[in-house]
Amino acid sequence: MKALKKSLKICGFIIAFFIIGNILAYAYAKITPKLQIKSANSLALYDNKNQLFFQGTGSKEWIALDNISKDLINATIVSEDKNFYKHRGFDFLRIIKASYTNIITHSKKEGASTISQQYAKNLFLDFDKTLKRKWDELWLTLELEVHYTKDEILEGYLNTINYGHGMYGIENAAKFYFDKSAADLTLAEAAMLTGIPKSPSNYSPLVNEKLAKQRQENILQLMVKNKYITEDDMTKALNEELHYIGKKDLIDLDTVMYYQDAVIRELNTIDAIPSSFLDTGGLKIYTNLDIEAQTALENNIKNIMPNDSSLEVAAVMMNPNDGKILALTGGRNYSSSQYNRAVQAKRQVGSTMKPFLYYAALENGFTSSTTFTSEETTFTFSNNETYSPQNYNATYGNKPICMATAIAYSENIYAVKTHMFLGEDTLVNMAKRVGITADLKPVPSLPLGTGEISIIEMAAGYSAFANEGYKIKPHLITKVEDIYGNVLYEHENIKENILNKNLTFILNNMLTATYDSNYIDYNYPTAINLAARMTHKYALKTGTTDTDNWAIGFNNAAVTAVWVGYDNNQEIVPSEYKYASNIWLDTMEAYEQNMTGDLWYEQPENVSSILVEPISGKPATVDSQKKKVMYFVKGTEPSNDDPVFDEVINH
Repeated sequence: MKALKKSLKICGFIIAFFIIGNILAYAYAKITPKLQIKSANSLALYDNKNQLFFQGTGSKEWIALDNISKDLINATIVSEDKNFYKHRGFDFLRIIKASYTNIITHSKKEGASTISQQYAKNLFLDFDKTLKRKWDELWLTLELEVHYTKDEILEGYLNTINYGHGMYGIENAAKFYFDKSAADLTLAEAAMLTGIPKSPSNYSPLVNEKLAKQRQENILQLMVKNKYITEDDMTKALNEELHYIGKKDLIDLDTVMYYQDAVIRELNTIDAIPSSFLDTGGLKIYTNLDIEAQTALENNIKNIMPNDSSLEVAAVMMNPNDGKILALTGGRNYSSSQYNRAVQAKRQVGSTMKPFLYYAALENGFTSSTTFTSEETTFTFSNNETYSPQNYNATYGNKPICMATAIAYSENIYAVKTHMFLGEDTLVNMAKRVGITADLKPVPSLPLGTGEISIIEMAAGYSAFANEGYKIKPHLITKVEDIYGNVLYEHENIKENILNKNLTFILNNMLTATYDSNYIDYNYPTAINLAARMTHKYALKTGTTDTDNWAIGFNNAAVTAVWVGYDNNQEIVPSEYKYASNIWLDTMEAYEQNMTGDLWYEQPENVSSILVEPISGKPATVDSQKKKVMYFVKGTEPSNDDPVFDEVINH
């Protein structure tokens, strides 16, 4: 009995504390300044010509609650928060019920957020799940409840929630999906739109109409159960044929949403930007997006990638001189998949790793003419472990070949010999020097691209070659302002000289061997099929693993990196190797078609050029069948009297 009385006292104390705490919290919230919710979370993104390409809330017009379909309002309340007009921001009984259900089922499927809580969440810039963020969200819910009526909160919520495909707010969504105002939505259309915000990537009818239809039916059943509509109304709505428009008022590019997503991610890393829109009343974000480059990239992906394949793509175009990301896509179609492979994925990079190795080799005394024998080779280590890399299609020259030839054919044997000669840490350190942060292991296979690296870091690493030796910071955002034009952040362009200009010039010219017919011999250059369509000179390297296909190339105007592969790491087949390089070339050609002036590099004073035999790298003679201009730091040119550097290294 005493224990029961004690328990009741404790429960009474907790309840009293809870009630008093709530009264004090609401009272304090009442005396705080009123939030300006119509400007909160207003996000405007501009391209590099200061043209608007994305409106974060879609609030070009804030539509009043009276002008929103009553069916849409009722569907939203019944599916999201049926006690909305009864609680004061938190539905405690629903929270207890959801907690009990989640404990019993060992899941987190049951949610208990009210419309007020969800609106508070929408007012924030980021969605970090930190304790501070949760506390801010709870406090903001209180402030909304004490400063605004229920109708005003519901109005704000419907004007800011995400209806998929970059459409924020019910008016924009109604026009996007059905080309009509939110006031004119039918019951069927209203129920369909209401179902999308729960998971836009699953319940958008443009992504998965079957799932969207199931969700629509669930919402209509809830409306019947709560006496908003009759059974007959539901039947008519389910039988109504819906016609989707899917048009945007702004730039009509599927892939631009991947760019927008990447901008938001970068925004969240900038300390100068407040953690929530409430501190700024909205943001204007000026980006480096080049619409012509983005359009070329998207069109070429659509034209080249097969429609009936689940192959995915990621691509980045960057200005190598300042790190501005001009175009980006994290997939083929944002409507189908919001997973942004350009910023979220790391993949094996294949032979696109080799240029970093060969630059390090040039620093360590190698030249364009340094030779190793192309032949099957097994490397034996001190613990009797062996490693036997293979060339593609098991093709070997069985003779000495120079570094330029090794690049042309993407010779694995030459690469591993170079790697082992320099020491396995050399390539790891080289990658770090150009800004690659991936955890790379000093293993024999590293130059063959067994390490996993993001596409943006690869493009930035190649930029150090493209800009003749400078490490740059890739970025999408140039400047951020509040809605009054006050500058909150401006990117500072910092370039660090990390490479030698003479050596980058030599390497860049060797990277043209990948499509040079002078290198046709016992093998073909890896990108020889692209040569006839090139109107500019490029440095280019392709790379392929069992699951990944890459093409990264540049001149002094742009660096473009393209990856193609399957999300589930399914092996790619030889017929699919062509997609990345073709997307790369057609995008570069489209971007540079109207550019004037020389897009290649001037020969530095300390670099000499001589005619050599392209395969062996030896100085050309009158009897040489093929001759090719090759570049060397003065004093390192090969001569016919030099012994051929051709050691098969075994250790």
